[in-house]
Amino acid sequence: MSVNSDTTTAREPNGETSHAEPPGGRKLVAKLAVVVVGLTAAVTLMLCAFGLPSAAGGPHHAPLGVTGPESAVAAVQKQLSGDDWEVTAYDDPRALTRAIENRDAVGGLALGEDGVTVYTASAGGQLIGNAVGGLGTALAEQRHVSATVHDVVPFPEDDPRGTGLASAALPMVLGGMLPAIALLQLFPGHANLRTRLTGVVAFALAGGAAVTAVLQFGIGTLDGDYWVTSLGLGLGMAALAIPLLGLESLLGYAGFGAGSVVMMFLGNPLSGLTTGPYWLPDGWSTLGRLLPPGASGSLLRANAFYDGTGAGGPALVLGVWAVAGLALVLAADRRRGRKTAAAPAA
Repeated sequence: MSVNSDTTTAREPNGETSHAEPPGGRKLVAKLAVVVVGLTAAVTLMLCAFGLPSAAGGPHHAPLGVTGPESAVAAVQKQLSGDDWEVTAYDDPRALTRAIENRDAVGGLALGEDGVTVYTASAGGQLIGNAVGGLGTALAEQRHVSATVHDVVPFPEDDPRGTGLASAALPMVLGGMLPAIALLQLFPGHANLRTRLTGVVAFALAGGAAVTAVLQFGIGTLDGDYWVTSLGLGLGMAALAIPLLGLESLLGYAGFGAGSVVMMFLGNPLSGLTTGPYWLPDGWSTLGRLLPPGASGSLLRANAFYDGTGAGGPALVLGVWAVAGLALVLAADRRRGRKTAAAPAA
């Protein structure tokens, strides 16, 4: 009876035997090493992508309004002359609150002889609102007066801290990736390009309506026109999914994987959905708002809390991404048509 073994035995000239390395052993070790190194790099990249923006978070050139006596306003402008705040003087508290509602300022300070009134906009960014509140309290202590905080653009009463908005960041990204993955598996091949594109658009409309319904009627986070908000979310999902379909159609799964990594590791942590755009460093904030997750979050905030003020920019960004993805899909479809026409001649 013989027993199979993964090792082979060779006989030396002196009669002794030696065990040779199993076939393919070195390749297996090298392959395992590549997997371990790759996974380690992926985890490190994920930590950097999600951790560094938070570690470097804080006000970065955040527009702050100030009103009051000229001497007091000038003193505050001099005190806040760094890179954290961009201070603008307003004639009176009414003009200041109107600037906050129009998104020209993230908050403001009304300086009076008997106290300081702090105007915040928590729905515009909880962290930046807290920073404005802390700034006003510190200034009131310096002047030995009291501070009163007034939230100009608050979250709805059902979700005063905006926890639902924070929890929507990852579903918004996955809402663009998962339908692309499912449609690629269910309708593979270039012959189904248009079917996949139709499916993505249909899912974006249904997904935007469903997510908006949960956030607005279930959790109570959103406070705006339901249909406008849902269409905005649907546009955000389509702007993420259609380019992924186009990349896969032209470059295969390598293109899809590269696009997914960019959206997950850059688009998601730099979206500023929970913090607002002025909490991230300038370059990261700009990049985040040019990617679909960040533009979708900005559009959601504009439609849900500011009656559409500031919605034009992010809607344009999302439209460009959707059209670019459609162009990739059409290019792949045309390439398939040329190959099909050339097949009979061959």
